[in-house]
Amino acid sequence: MRTGKIITTTMIICLLMAAACGCAAPGRETGAQQQTAGPQQAAGPQLGQQPATRPQQAAGPQPGQQQAAGPQPGSQQTAHPQPSKDSWDDREVIRSMELLYADQFSVDYYDDGCAMISIRDSGRFLVVPEQGTQPEGLPEDVTVLRQPVKNIYLVATSAMDLFKSLDAMDRITLSGTDAQGWYIEEARQALEDGGMFYAGKYNAPDYELILSKSCGLAIESTMISHSPEVKEQLEQLGIPVLVERSSYESHPLGRMEWLKLYGVLTGREEQAEACFRKQMENLKPVLDQDATGKTVAFFYISSNGYVNVRKSGDYVAKMIELAGGTYVPEGLDGNGNALSTMNMQMEAFYAAAKEADYIIYNSTIDGELESLAQLLDKSSLLADFKAVKEGNVWCTEKSLFQETMGLGNMILDIHRILTEEAPDQEEMAYMHRLR
Repeated sequence: MRTGKIITTTMIICLLMAAACGCAAPGRETGAQQQTAGPQQAAGPQLGQQPATRPQQAAGPQPGQQQAAGPQPGSQQTAHPQPSKDSWDDREVIRSMELLYADQFSVDYYDDGCAMISIRDSGRFLVVPEQGTQPEGLPEDVTVLRQPVKNIYLVATSAMDLFKSLDAMDRITLSGTDAQGWYIEEARQALEDGGMFYAGKYNAPDYELILSKSCGLAIESTMISHSPEVKEQLEQLGIPVLVERSSYESHPLGRMEWLKLYGVLTGREEQAEACFRKQMENLKPVLDQDATGKTVAFFYISSNGYVNVRKSGDYVAKMIELAGGTYVPEGLDGNGNALSTMNMQMEAFYAAAKEADYIIYNSTIDGELESLAQLLDKSSLLADFKAVKEGNVWCTEKSLFQETMGLGNMILDIHRILTEEAPDQEEMAYMHRLR
């Protein structure tokens, strides 16, 4: 048993050292390859690969990588053209992506078919068409991603629903959340069926598994900033890392608009535009209406008795505003820190939100409530709230914060409870009334 562990540990160390020696230089095309010598193992098609009927490119070394003698285990067999002799400085931007709400990313399109994704405080990514050429002289901060981007290691849970909306979940081979952690049924099913593999949390990835699946991109949440050594290790192994910042969008529709970024990565920009446009059409009647004058509190009670509320500038407060309501408590800034939520003593919350016309209990953290009695068990003071006395108490469902494209439906839900005396529960997407 001890000998087996030593052998396994030695194999992992060799994989990491060998891959690090062959990783791509900055500004060059990246992609995970194992450099271990020996014959290539036979393997079936990986999740996210193109159908076998499509023509394959001729084999050859990838730009920025050392040429190995013979097949390389774990490497993708589709070779890429050598970088173009044209200078990067010769390329011209012909247009930029139109963004209505998102401000954490931008996309510029060049005359050679390439697209540059710029993410605030997170780097730049040049997306090169499958048959396109990579220009020379790229700035060192630019990471090259060649279409089709596949075998993705997805750690940012908010992005899964966007891939689902693009019919592109087959691009995701590795998950940073296990099956029990997903509320998105398709993701949970893929993990249970073996079509997707759990590759560890953001701070403890399974490097051996990630390498063995020829990972083409790691999409991390901003939590990776707490483990910068993980990002560095992935990049040393030749795996590009994109840090997803949709959670920094203050406007809820800005979070949804990240769909367009993933449309660029997957080559499904028209589908992304059409999907986002449909969401806007559904919301237009609500967004065009005047405010209702109704006040809404959105909160949950922590295990230690504190009331956790969203700050006034948070996207949830903005959703309530877009739906025609006014978020309470008002004027919360949490001493100016970067967190989107803050804790209040129950007595302070009571004073600020007792007269709220509606209260919405956020069940995402501590589990979904089924009855008003369950809510009152958390604090007897809630019985004196106006909304409780008038029967205007609602509870969110746990899937809301993983289903990014559902934010539009959440706005519609809030609008219904503000404008209809008895909203039809069958029409509600993310909330139910507590009785």
